[in-house]
Amino acid sequence: MSLNPVYRLAFAVAFLIAVGTFSCTAQSIPLPNGFAHNDYKHKHPLFDALENGFTNIEADVFLKHNKLVIGHLCPIFVGRSLEKLYLKPLYDRVIANNGYVYANYKHPVILMIDFKTRADGTYRLLEQLLQKYASMLTHYENGKIVDGAVTVVVSGHKPYNLLEHEQDRFAFIDDDLRHVAKDTSKHNVFTMASCKYARMLHWTGNGPMPFFERQRLCAYVALAHTMGSKVRLWASPDNKAVWDELLKCGVDLINTDHLADLRDYLTSGQLTFAKTD
Repeated sequence: MSLNPVYRLAFAVAFLIAVGTFSCTAQSIPLPNGFAHNDYKHKHPLFDALENGFTNIEADVFLKHNKLVIGHLCPIFVGRSLEKLYLKPLYDRVIANNGYVYANYKHPVILMIDFKTRADGTYRLLEQLLQKYASMLTHYENGKIVDGAVTVVVSGHKPYNLLEHEQDRFAFIDDDLRHVAKDTSKHNVFTMASCKYARMLHWTGNGPMPFFERQRLCAYVALAHTMGSKVRLWASPDNKAVWDELLKCGVDLINTDHLADLRDYLTSGQLTFAKTD
């Protein structure tokens, strides 16, 4: 039986769209050093980051009407929920990829949740929600960290006391990079250490990086690494010169709002990373 030409055209278009979508996903190169800052502001939250290979993704969250709602300023509508935009799509992807966010990347993807409302109340609701997705999450259990497909890290208003006293949990905290020397007894609470770029460095990429700024950054990075924390500087200048120097100093995560630009940079094959023992 022959099909009407209109139907044949429709099937052809649908096939090309499906193949194009699959090819784009299949060809994504996971970027261990890429951090999608304020990811929810992109046209397709989460999916734009995944399509570009990002393995570290940030979402700002408000506790509103007993829901965890995505937004940078206090949201009016509650439809853009953390579960709908991030947790459920990540879970579906992990199921489809036999236990991983990327089929070709066997390490946890970090979902940073930046609390914009009171720490304890927001965390208590998050804690309940994470139980629903426990099977894909990195968790802390009886003194040990057990990796999952997704590691949840809390930033912003941080529930230090609650997490510190929990023996079993599915969340960790983004430490202040400037305070890592004070937090040596809490290595099971912190898995990341961050601070604003301008609080650590003044160099914006013009000319050589000042010697003392380089030494200062490298010292903080090395200390954070002894505690097992990945390092990130947020609000850093989005340019190659700065990215080069951050990687040379051992900074693990390059923070950006420009996904494609950083993807191209990290896949260029011309990067220099800090030497490790």
